[in-house]
Amino acid sequence: MPLPLDRPVDFLIIGAAKCATTWLQQSLTQTPALYMPGPELHFFSREYDRGLDWYRDQFEDCETANLIGEKSNSYLTEPLAAQRIRDFAPEARLILQMRDPVQRAYSDYCMLFRRGEVSARIEDYLDPAKAADQRFLSDGRYAYHLTRFYDLFPEDQILLLAYEDIRRNPVGNLDKVQTHLEITTKLEPPVRKRVKDKNAPMVPLSLRKVLAPVRSVLDPVRHTWPVRSLRNAVARQTKYPPLSNDLARKMADYYAADIAGIEQSNPDICRAWSRTKTASSERIN
Repeated sequence: MPLPLDRPVDFLIIGAAKCATTWLQQSLTQTPALYMPGPELHFFSREYDRGLDWYRDQFEDCETANLIGEKSNSYLTEPLAAQRIRDFAPEARLILQMRDPVQRAYSDYCMLFRRGEVSARIEDYLDPAKAADQRFLSDGRYAYHLTRFYDLFPEDQILLLAYEDIRRNPVGNLDKVQTHLEITTKLEPPVRKRVKDKNAPMVPLSLRKVLAPVRSVLDPVRHTWPVRSLRNAVARQTKYPPLSNDLARKMADYYAADIAGIEQSNPDICRAWSRTKTASSERIN
């Protein structure tokens, strides 16, 4: 049965994109007492016109769960989402997982480049002089977007996490979530595998375009041995346009004021960003 009319969701992961929120969701849903629908619903951002009945229908398997929630990264950046969430679930606990904004923007660009949705002219998408208002740069303005939520929710209802701490201390990150959600039983250990890896081999874009008309035939059998073998034979690692030091500095200058806002309220987040910059260039994607 769907979500009862008198029961709002208990928690929401509101972002950010390319910050391992899928990893966080999969780690949480290993514990049977927590229920989250599989795909991102984007209800309070892009799908609000579908209505609350549609939203409640997405929770039809939640009867035995003690806590129910969902993840939609677009909630952070959609201007109307915070008020809509407040109207529907004023007591909901909110979780925001943040990544160094320069690396987040580059990772987001790489994801769309991998899909063939953006060109190799990286400056067109990441240079603040050209693209300050576009998704790649704007979505990393965490302090700016959080203002809408802090205007409507008490600070203790919003948990801020550092993406960079996942590699260093994944259990510790999950422990913070457990405390925030006031879960009395121990959560299952977090998943260890990379959920999305930009370095994983992929069928070349040119071949994907050729196969597009028959995707409806191939998708149902894509996990069978013959199709997997064929895919593995043609898949290649994607070569991404590099993020130059000069462009990274321009992006860092663009984010400086926003980062200062985060550091003022939560210096641990910025320390995690700095620690990862100096320790290693290896990232989860």
